[in-house]
Amino acid sequence: MFITTVARAKINLVLDVLGKRPDGYHEVKTVMQSVALHDRLEFSPGTEGIKLSVIGSDLPLDETNLVYRAAELIRSQAGIRRGVNVLIKKNIPVAAGLGGGSADAAATLVALNKMWRTGYSLSELMRLGEQLGSDVPFCLLGGTALARGKGEQLTPLSPCPECGLVLVKPPVNVSTALVYRAFKPELIEKKPDCRAVVENIKNGNITGIANNLANALEPVTVQMHPQIAVIKAKLMAAGALGALMSGSGPTVFGLAPDPESARKVAARYAHTSELVLVTGFCNQGMYIE
Repeated sequence: MFITTVARAKINLVLDVLGKRPDGYHEVKTVMQSVALHDRLEFSPGTEGIKLSVIGSDLPLDETNLVYRAAELIRSQAGIRRGVNVLIKKNIPVAAGLGGGSADAAATLVALNKMWRTGYSLSELMRLGEQLGSDVPFCLLGGTALARGKGEQLTPLSPCPECGLVLVKPPVNVSTALVYRAFKPELIEKKPDCRAVVENIKNGNITGIANNLANALEPVTVQMHPQIAVIKAKLMAAGALGALMSGSGPTVFGLAPDPESARKVAARYAHTSELVLVTGFCNQGMYIE
């Protein structure tokens, strides 16, 4: 059996950090949204073990790769002895705040659940995904959702209105763990208002969503990489309705009312060494082709 999965990137339309938990993680409240930008993963039976190959990135091919860890997790959980070969075709930038690794891990759990007929439900796969990373459960669910806890407590929301999206990633990578360690509540300039974003999603008001974009982690990452603030200003100058850093960064997204407007924003954006991509919201999450 050969299986191909589509693993979609995500953005955070709003992200609040509520404090540190006893387990060392931070309590968050965030609205997450799947986007059309995606990786493609191809799975085929292997003779033994887990063998990875990657096109489009120099990701490690060992147990430090989330795809490897996801395959090993479901393999050991279900008592599977068979091997698997995985080809990862990367389009989502790495260490960018777009959940690429989490999306690939989610795609691996779904594909191997089918390939090996392990019979896990979505909720069971989401519980496995929690062990791999706090964004993995959302990447399994996809669409639009309010996330609490470490990010694993998910409430599906009404689909976001269709819009255009410009992603700008500067040539730096960011460690999520390092950003959270450096987080201080007093750095927050605009208090994230998840309720307002949820309400505007429900009403299909893209301008209202744009006006309430806020990320409690952004000031931390901006201190490390000041060009993020410059990118936001340049996106707004190019005509974006709103701009925000996604996750722990460094990617910044700009919202536009439709795909054609997003292409115009990207064309006007005065970029230098940044990667600029045009995509859009996608209310279909990760899936098997």
